[in-house]
Amino acid sequence: MSQYSEYTNEQIHTMDKAHVWHHLTPAAAAEKGMPLYVKGEGLHLWDADDNCYLDASAGGVWVTNVGYGRKAIVDAISEQLMELNYFAGSMASKPAAVFASRLLEKMPGMGKVFYSSSGSEANEKAFKMVRQISHKKYDGKKRKILYRERDYHGTTIAALSATGQSQRRDHFGPFVPDFVEFPHCFEYRSQFGDVEDYGIKAAQLMEEVILQEGPDTVGGVIIEPITAGGGVILPPEGYMAEIQRICRKYDILLIVDEVVCGLGRTGAWFGYQHYGIQPDIVTMAKGVASGYAAISCTVTTDAVYQMLQEDNGDKLGFFRDISTYGGCLAGPAAALANLNIIEEEGLIANCAHLGEVLLQGLHALKEKYPMIGDVRGKGLFCGIELVLNRETKEPVDEAVAIQIVNACKEAGLLIGRTNRSFETFNNILNMSPALCITAEQIEDILNILDRVFAKVTL
Repeated sequence: MSQYSEYTNEQIHTMDKAHVWHHLTPAAAAEKGMPLYVKGEGLHLWDADDNCYLDASAGGVWVTNVGYGRKAIVDAISEQLMELNYFAGSMASKPAAVFASRLLEKMPGMGKVFYSSSGSEANEKAFKMVRQISHKKYDGKKRKILYRERDYHGTTIAALSATGQSQRRDHFGPFVPDFVEFPHCFEYRSQFGDVEDYGIKAAQLMEEVILQEGPDTVGGVIIEPITAGGGVILPPEGYMAEIQRICRKYDILLIVDEVVCGLGRTGAWFGYQHYGIQPDIVTMAKGVASGYAAISCTVTTDAVYQMLQEDNGDKLGFFRDISTYGGCLAGPAAALANLNIIEEEGLIANCAHLGEVLLQGLHALKEKYPMIGDVRGKGLFCGIELVLNRETKEPVDEAVAIQIVNACKEAGLLIGRTNRSFETFNNILNMSPALCITAEQIEDILNILDRVFAKVTL
């Protein structure tokens, strides 16, 4: 018997409204009552009223890469927790060792895995690594970390200090010093107009910031391989290679935030692998265990690891950091089972193939509805930018995006959107269905979107 069976749905809603402070939700919305989902299987969710939804948002925030109801992952967690649930991450464990080994097989050039429990925390570790290396090698001077306009790197104060989304940051300052923004690489809204070498020019905007700050003061650059919450923005041709070249030129560590893109979302194991670069540090969370357990990883090259060890008699030279729930063994046990499912079911290939089908279908909708200004994506990670006018690219008001998301939900489809991140560009819808999606479910998504767009008025 479930430990919740003594409560009615009405009682659950009452307790929820009285006591739960919901993420990203103002009180007025919470008072109306939040959705109560009670069951998931594959890509489907059921609410407390037995309404069924096709989830094209991977749990609302790009998490459930292998879908709901995966007994193999639940069994792996249960077995591990009965055997040993926890010991501090300063000690060895079977699941941590095996998952790290299997993960690094997918990441040529990377050498060590540091465990924690959220994407924000994984990025915090990366920032601390850059700062400690600055103290060890550069007398503390090479400590600045550059981040890109429109990218998001987490919800803690340091992670927000490295986030290029104004409404995410508003009211939370002052921020951590020595985090510096550089311009976006969003070709649809090019800073240079229509140019052939946009990717190179956009990357060189970062170099201009490095030169303004002083190359001897910049220790790290953090980017998303594909900007997620900032609008599903793909790097233009030549951009990533030029970013890497510039980082190497000035001895700057390149951090790639794969919290959203990692573990197959883009049709490769990691988003950066589409672009032929070799990061120094890679962070990940969300799809690492598909939401079945809390886990994140900060993965480094062996060279970074060696820079953070004792040397010249410095007893404090190694990376002195701990994450309490980096020692919870449910995380790597779930992650290992998750990885096995991705491999055994061929979900990377399925993502690449059906992601292209989804993208083609969205382009067909663009031809039909002038409100759709741009469609973009990689794998099962797609965005639709909504505009009032295709020529001027003037964005629709956020209320229009909300209207479409709500209409899709009423039709049985859950999609995402840019949510109070920018003053004027909260105009992007996004889709990130589980990697186990079928062709029939892709067709369902496109059909519902078609019906919804047909009814939207500006």
